[in-house]
Amino acid sequence: MKMHGRKALLLILASFCAVFAEDGTQYNMVDTMWVLIAGFLVFFMNAGFAFVEAGFCRAKNVVNILAKNFMVFALAAIAFWALGYGLMFGKGGAIIGTDSFLFSSTANSPVTNIPVFAFFFFQLAFAAAGCSIISGAVAERIKLISFIIFGIVMVAVIYPLTGHWIWGGGWLSSLGFHDFAGSTAVHSVGGWCALTGILILGPRMGKYRADGSQRAILGHSIPLATLGGFILWFGWFGFNPGSQLAMDENVPRIALTTALASCAGIIGGMAVSWRISKKPDLSMVINGCLAGLVAITAPCAVVTPAASILIGLIAGIIVVYSVMFFDKLKIDDPVGALSVHLVNGIWGTLAVGLFAAPELFGGKAGLFYGGGFKQLGIQLTGIAATGTTVFILSFLLWSIIKSIFGLRVSHEEEIGGLDVGEMGLEGYSGFQIFTTEDIGPSISFESSKTARNKVQEVVR
Repeated sequence: MKMHGRKALLLILASFCAVFAEDGTQYNMVDTMWVLIAGFLVFFMNAGFAFVEAGFCRAKNVVNILAKNFMVFALAAIAFWALGYGLMFGKGGAIIGTDSFLFSSTANSPVTNIPVFAFFFFQLAFAAAGCSIISGAVAERIKLISFIIFGIVMVAVIYPLTGHWIWGGGWLSSLGFHDFAGSTAVHSVGGWCALTGILILGPRMGKYRADGSQRAILGHSIPLATLGGFILWFGWFGFNPGSQLAMDENVPRIALTTALASCAGIIGGMAVSWRISKKPDLSMVINGCLAGLVAITAPCAVVTPAASILIGLIAGIIVVYSVMFFDKLKIDDPVGALSVHLVNGIWGTLAVGLFAAPELFGGKAGLFYGGGFKQLGIQLTGIAATGTTVFILSFLLWSIIKSIFGLRVSHEEEIGGLDVGEMGLEGYSGFQIFTTEDIGPSISFESSKTARNKVQEVVR
């Protein structure tokens, strides 16, 4: 009797797993619930981005940083609803979508097992994540209004354009380009936008000495950055497994490859930083984890657990040397966003062409599984096309914004802190946030106090 009762209960539960839309489309509510939960996890990554950036930057800019990261989802939501979703997932052909603007229940969707509203929310969370990447790279010297304008246009136009090529039925997907959860579509796109912003903005004051050597500008709260790293790590288990857009037998394996790559990234970042500086650098440990996560984002569904460990380990190693490389070029990236998201987004996308297992990739194999260079060539094509397009468009957009609004805060505001100059609010009111250490050839503690007092007078 107990067994019959259990079977009856399962049948009753199963009857709630599928519902029919008005047009007769059958939705799987288990899949829908999973995609929504995954979307919620990706949304929570906004907190992770905020805390990592705030922790790796100085106390005098923390309100400005938190504000940018708090606002970014709101900006992305309206821009993606009005224009971005239609350009990315609307019908239209190989280059761009041409319908489904002002998103509604009649919008086009590439999946039929979940309602279009669930699909929209999940993709919106991805779009916001792509914009958040930029914030850390241009931190501590960009005008808030300029970041807001760039973020809106980026989510409305730049991100959807290449996103359509990759995920919206465009020419790269037709070519066979594979980017399961967005190593290129999200992370490299955000990274290319960040790179152009840094090139136009220039480095923070005092970052590079007259002789060309770089001065470390330490973050004010490693505990805050560590918490942010944990939040991003947690959110990635929605980012990658959720991209299956169904709760099926592949989800646990994707979660495992994601976990193993991130752990290997930690080991790689820790080992290399320990070897170079003779101490295990926690900032590189955190970024090693994130680098492993970015790298596994593209291949997570088509590689074995063993391959995911190798991909993550290489990512952790790459991120340390990449940070050093950008510093040698005097490209000032306060949080290492370029090394984590751009460089390892490229590496993860290439990893598909190297490590794709044929039994997991519809019979197609990567180079190391006897598939030759075909898939690797396709991946390189996608990387080059996306990178070139985003670099040109974002460079033009940053340049236009600079000519109209300006990009960089004033000399006094940068010294005194963006919290007072841009926000009129201090993150640590009443606490001493300056040191007597020189921050440049002509910028001392006394000049810092003078600049801060001037800014405070303007605010009052």
